[in-house]
Parts: sequence; C-alpha cells; structure tokens
Amino acid sequence: MADQKRLFLLDAYALIFRGYYAFIKNPRINSKGFDTSAIMGFMNSLLDVIKRERPDHLAVCFDKGGSVDRVEVFPEYKANRQETPEPITLAIPYIENILKAMKIPVIVKAGFEADDIIGTLSKKAEKEGYQTFMVTPDKDFAQLVSENIFMYRPKFGGGYETWGIKEVQEKFGVERPEQVIDFLGMMGDSVDNIPGLPGVGEKTAKKFLAAYGSMEGLLENSHELKGKMKEKIEANAELGLLSKQLATIMLDVPVEFNEEDFEMCDPDLEAVKEIFTELEFRRLLDNLIKTFAPQEESTAEADNTTATKTTQKTTTNGQFDLFATPGSGNVSEETTTSGYQTITTTDHFYQLANTPMSRKILLQKLLKQQSVCFDTETTGLKALEVALVGVAFSWEKGKGYYVPFPEDQAETKEILEEFRPFFESTSIEKVGQNLKYDIKVLSNYDMTVKEPLFDTMIAHYLINPDMRHNMDVLAETYLNYQPVSITELIGKKGKNQLSMREVPLEEQTEYAVEDADITYQLKEHFIKELESGNLTKLFTDVEVPLVSVLSAMEIEGINLDPNFLAELSKDLTTDIERLEKGIYEQAGEEFNIGSPKQLGPILFDKLKLVDKPKKTKTGQYSTAEDVLSYLAKDHQIVADILEWRQYKKLQSTYVDALPNEINPKTNRIHTVYAQAVAATGRLSSNNPNLQNIPIRTERGRQVRKAFVPRDENYVLLAADYSQIELRIIAALSKEDTMIQSFKDGTDIHASTASRVFNVPLEEVTREQRSNAKTVNFGIIYGVSAFGLSNQTSLTRSESKELIDTYYETYPKLKAYMANQVAFAREKGYVETVLGRRRYLKDINSRNAIVRGAAERNAVNAPIQGSAADIIKLAMINIHKRFEAESFKSKMLLQVHDELVFDAHKDELEIIKPIIKEEMENAFKMEVPLDVEIGIGQNWLEAH
Repeated sequence: MADQKRLFLLDAYALIFRGYYAFIKNPRINSKGFDTSAIMGFMNSLLDVIKRERPDHLAVCFDKGGSVDRVEVFPEYKANRQETPEPITLAIPYIENILKAMKIPVIVKAGFEADDIIGTLSKKAEKEGYQTFMVTPDKDFAQLVSENIFMYRPKFGGGYETWGIKEVQEKFGVERPEQVIDFLGMMGDSVDNIPGLPGVGEKTAKKFLAAYGSMEGLLENSHELKGKMKEKIEANAELGLLSKQLATIMLDVPVEFNEEDFEMCDPDLEAVKEIFTELEFRRLLDNLIKTFAPQEESTAEADNTTATKTTQKTTTNGQFDLFATPGSGNVSEETTTSGYQTITTTDHFYQLANTPMSRKILLQKLLKQQSVCFDTETTGLKALEVALVGVAFSWEKGKGYYVPFPEDQAETKEILEEFRPFFESTSIEKVGQNLKYDIKVLSNYDMTVKEPLFDTMIAHYLINPDMRHNMDVLAETYLNYQPVSITELIGKKGKNQLSMREVPLEEQTEYAVEDADITYQLKEHFIKELESGNLTKLFTDVEVPLVSVLSAMEIEGINLDPNFLAELSKDLTTDIERLEKGIYEQAGEEFNIGSPKQLGPILFDKLKLVDKPKKTKTGQYSTAEDVLSYLAKDHQIVADILEWRQYKKLQSTYVDALPNEINPKTNRIHTVYAQAVAATGRLSSNNPNLQNIPIRTERGRQVRKAFVPRDENYVLLAADYSQIELRIIAALSKEDTMIQSFKDGTDIHASTASRVFNVPLEEVTREQRSNAKTVNFGIIYGVSAFGLSNQTSLTRSESKELIDTYYETYPKLKAYMANQVAFAREKGYVETVLGRRRYLKDINSRNAIVRGAAERNAVNAPIQGSAADIIKLAMINIHKRFEAESFKSKMLLQVHDELVFDAHKDELEIIKPIIKEEMENAFKMEVPLDVEIGIGQNWLEAH
C-alpha cells in the first residue's frame, strides 16, 4: 500500500551504546569536562532516521530493571555483562529530557527489556495496518520480521540497511524469521549469557535447522545424530529448550499502541535549545531545525539567506573609502535560530587591500598597533609545500583587512616584503590560531615572524586540555558565534574541491577576515581565563616561545637515506617470507595471517592453544596483541606471528612509507609537532610520526640508521635525559634514599634491587636488577601484581610481595602517591612542576575501574607532564643560545626525552657543553638531571 502508515521504534540502549563507542577514540568532552559522546551519538542516529525516512509515527523504547521473567528461569541471564560505562549512565536523564522536549514518546515498562516492548508494539501496530521498522543493530530482532515488520539496522561506516523476510532468510539460513529463535537458542549468546547447546556454532545451527526445522525437532530426532554430538545434544536437551525460551522476544508486554500517542510532531525548540546549550552542542540544534523544517521551506530559507547576505567592503584605493567606518547599511547584531551569531547576522566591516596605496595605508595602521591577529590563506594543508593566497589582519572586533596575493610567486614575494616591518617587529604582538602553520607558510618566502606571539589554540589547550581546540568549536563555545565553514567556500574533500585561489575575491575576504576577527576576540577572552587558572606564566614563558622553536625545527627537517631503506625493505621481505613459511608449517595449512577471522580458528579451534579463548563483541576470537603476548612464551607459532606482525608494520609504516614523506623542494623529512594534543603536555609527532619508531627490536633500531646528517660537514648528535621520570618522582616525593642514589651516581635499579631484595649492592643479580627496573618504571604507571608478573619471570604472588616490599623501602614515595590522589579528589586536577593542569573528571567516579584509571593518572600525569615541561624549557634555551651565536648547527627532532641535532663538525666541541648545560639546568630540583650525548653518522649511531 503506497499510503500505508509507518511506525519507527528505536532500541534506545543499543543505539546509545553504539553512539558512545563510535566516539571512544575521540570522546566528545565539553568545557565543563562532561563526556557527551553517548548523547551526541544517540541524537545523531535519531535525527538521521527522521531525516531519511520522515516517519508518521515514532517512539523510543528503554529497558528498566532488566527482564524479570528471564532472570527468574535463569538467574545467570546477562550476569557476565560489564557494568555500564558511567558516561552512558549520566547521559540517560539528558536523553530522556531531550526526547520529552522533542515530544517523542518514551516507552518503558519496569521488568521488561526494550526488545520485548518493541516486539509487542510491532505486532500490535501490524494488526492496525502499520508497517513497523525496528531501529536497532541487534540481530535478535530478526525473529520478529514479517511482511509488515522490518529491521532498520545502522551499517558500519554510515547509512542503514532494511531487513525483510528475504534478508533474514539469507542471513540466518532459515525458511521463516521465527526460526531465528531456534538459531539463537542452539548457538547461545555470550553477550546475554544464553548457554545454548554445547559444541553448536553458527554452521551447525544452520545445518540442524535445515534438517529438523526447530529446537524441538532436533531434540525429537537426536537419535539420528552420531558420536559426541549425539551425547552432548541429548545430555543438554533441557538447556537447549531453556536457551530458546531466553532468546524469545516476548509479545505480551502490558503496553498499548494508541496511534495518536506515537504521531510525529514539531519539537519544543526553546526547551531543546536550553538542554543543548547546557551540553554545548554547537551544530546539533541547527541539524534538528533543518530536520524538522519542511523541505520546500528550508530550501527557500537557504536561498533567502544567500540572497540577503550583507557584506561591506571597499575595493577603491582611496584612504577614506578603505578605512571608513561602517555605514547604516550594516545588519544589526542578532542570532540565528540555532542561537549562534553568524557573519550574516553580525555587524562587521571587512575590507580588501589589493592596491599599492591601500596596502601602504594598511601597513601604517598595523605598525601603530600593540596586538594584531593575522591569518594566512593558502592552496593546501602542507605548510612547507603550499603557495600563499592571502593574509587577513584584525585588531578590533568586527573589523579587518585582507591582502590577496597573485599566482606569480615572485610578485607574491614582492608584495609580502612590504609587510616585513610588521612581521619582524619585536613590539607588536602577533596573534593567531595555530600560528606555527602561518609561520611555516611565510618561511617559504623568507619571511620571519618574530615574537611576541599569542596562539589561541595553545592558550585553550592549557585552559581545557581535554576539549577540542579548533577555531569553530572555540568560537561557538566562548563567543556564541558560528564561523563560515571552509567547505562552504571550496566544497568537501574530493576531486571537485576548489583551491582557495579559485574562490571569488569577495568571498575570500569575508571568510579570511572573519577568521582573524574571531581569533582576535578569542585572544581577549583567553587572557582572562589563563590568569584565573594561574596559567599565564606557563603560557608566556614556555608554550608561546616553543611555537617559534618548533617552527624552526619543522622548517629545518632532517636528512633521510632512501637507498638504505630500500635495502632494509628487501631484508624485511625475506624475514616475513621465512616467518610465513614457519607459521604455515606449524599450522598445517596456509591462511591469511593478517586476518583475525582466519587466524582465530587456526589458533583456538584447530591448535586449541587455550581452553576458553577470549572473544570480541562480535563473537570472533580475539587475536589482539595482549592476548597473543600472553601465549607467546609457551607457543612458538604465536611468537612467530607477533614477530611477523612487527615486521609487516615496520615495513608498511616506516620503511616503505618514509621515502614518500620527503619534501620535493628540500629533499628532507619535515615532521609536524602537535603542541596541543597530549593532555600531559608531551609533544606528539605526525606526518610522519618519528616518535614511535620501535627501538626495542634490532629491525626497529635499523630504521634510525636511515636518518643521516645534512652533508659531509655535519654529524648527528643525540642528547638524552637519563631516567628523568624517576628523578622527578624522587624529587617530588622527597624520597631520601632514592635522592641519595641519584646524587651519588649509583645505578638506581641496582640500588633499588639491593634494598628490596635485601642483598649487598655488589651481589645484585642481573635478574634482580631487571625486576627492580620494571617496578621502578612501572610504579609511575600504577603497575599491578598481575601486570608485573606478565612483564617478568615472577609469579603473581612474588610480584605482589615485590611491590609491597618496594613501598616499604620507599615509604615517602607511597605517601606522595596517596597525597596526589587526595589532592585530585579535592581539586579535580593535578599539576606539574610548572603548574600545568591535568583535569581528572573521573577521580570521584562510582565505577571502580574508571576511578582507578583516574587515580593512576593523578600520579602519572605530574611526572610525565613535568618531564615534558623540563625538556620544553631546555629546547627554548638551546634555541636562544644557538640563535645568539648564529651557529650552523640546528636542533632537528624531539623524541620523548631525547633531542637530535645536525651538528656542524667545526662547532661540535662548542655546542656539546651548551646542550648538556641547558638540558641539565633547565629546571632545578633536589635531584640532579643527567644528560648523555652521542655522536654518529646516523641517528642509531648517535643514540
């Protein structure tokens, strides 16, 4: 029937969990530290369904208290389910309030699961002539499918698939959808703890259903089976029937389907807006408004917005035109329906300076300012390979100027040269968002950007390390302003995306100056935030000077020997083929080693390496690193597989990939340091990541050989802090015996072993020292007896005894750790030696696992963060000394606690003591810092 009414029933918890885990690698944390991932994930699903399907009727169904009936017949039902993550628990009331504001019915019945509610409503709606779509990723619902009841399943990667009778028949190998109950009953379900029939998997269940049609049919004809399978089925007949009962979705829940209660209607926008504002959902309200707007109306609105967009710019070269104040034609300041101001609703005066006279006047204005925001527009994202398209300037809210540049690079350099007095001024503060990018772009034209600087991205990183720091998010959160999206100008990624140079000049001006204007406004806001968080000194003395240091390092790059890597790749291929041959021989067959789907059955079904193998959420055998590492000691095939993985990753990630990262203009590798990512304060390296090159294996270390000096006049110099984190924890905890060991220059691991194993220092064995070393480093990360036993040859009880003895030996260290946790509980954060804060929103969580992780961070973050602070100070001071002396030698890389330099041979004896002195004296503590320096014809040799 073309006019048949449609009902959509959403399985709330299944979609909430799915939404939460979709953001698990990049959680959505707002400025209050609240994890909104589950809410945002669920809302995205809800609005997506409404937009795609425009349903007549819709409801959201929740569980409450689990299934009383199922637990009554089988107390272990769902007993092995992990505790619900706290962010999901906290999200539920918000989701319920949003649904109430949207006037969407929430159906819940104590003692029943959402599955049963959806099942009952689906069948009742079917009788009323409805088509029902069950929105859920849960395959169990397939048993309910009929001519008028469908599953509407979210697909991995986006979109939905609809399962009707045909799809269920194909997926489960059944004749009728209700046979899915028998299928689930036979197989069991580890997630819901439904036991099933022992020894019956997916293939066997399908075979039994094809032969006998149902669980009962199988049990009645079990005499036809043979051997162990016959014994198992007959011995577990009751268990099979119980499993079928547990897998059956109930159709008699006391809920009614009154169609008028389920009708879709317009939401209460004010009520929704209030909740979204609290949650800081910047885009979601716009999405909701567009979702509910009639399609013709929203199109008309979009056309109208474009037609009435107000812009004010003057392209004449007259002084009075260029710098006139805004006239009466400007729009009044108001907000959009989403609650945000935009360029079309805000009074602004953005002007184009594209003639010699207008640029001259602009420069005169610039040189009179104390602080100016500038922002470059370019032809791409790789700062050292792009061309400059324009530069925007702003130093007053709502006003700014745009200087465009031609395609001819010689002309661009000439025009840019006019602005050298501004960029090289040491009295004008240059403001920007991710200034390092702009500094590198300008370096392509031999233009230097001199301090003082103010980077809004870095400022916000210190204020709220766990939030995202891109300008759009900051503008919406702190200024209630929604900037123009770059995709509005150049389109989405792909072959049809424009270059900024192809965008009309008027639109370039509006877009670019808006960025500079908004960034300047953010700077004014963040100055106060930094002050109130006691972060101003850390910002001005460490993070801002570091922007110039990192820019110089990234511009410099490092030399790479691609021929060496090509030979190394051949050697790795030989190793990989040798390992593959051995693995196939041990397995007794060839298979795809890189496929967990093929590897799991080989290890756990065929070779039966463990009795009860761990499974993933999808029911597949887990072949994750931690699972296999545990087995590697006892099974050569597993050790070989781990080595094979290591070589494959090394080859694809570094050996074959690094030559592709060579800059065609400089013939060098230029990594990009992310200064605003790690909450601890550590830098991270990207494109390529040079901090994660494996150094614990011989093959991994070989990769470092490919990094070589600039030319025959240089060598590579590596300066490395020795045991800096241990020295910091000794100093912060004031642990006397540990401090004394460092002062005396004693081997700290041997010294620790001597104390915890109660043997004279000279009698400490290699194994005792190794175990003490593992505890020394592990204690910072909250190592447990279980973790220690996995890393050493000790049993779990021996590991526990060692940890207990360690704390008895170093009581002040134990007290310091307890004090850090107590401080975090009270304040909600911990601090490094320079006052860098790590906020710990879960420190008082009711969930023991979540709380435990926060407690470990309370101890670890100040140690890691202080180490990061100290090496940053050293880098700044070394950079200043090198610049002051105009050395040819350059700092190239920062890798954890190590700095790498291109050292000119003539300067070697001068710079070695400078580097050592600056690193060891970067920050004074009771424990001396110690730096080891190495020199070589490649990085491995130097290290």
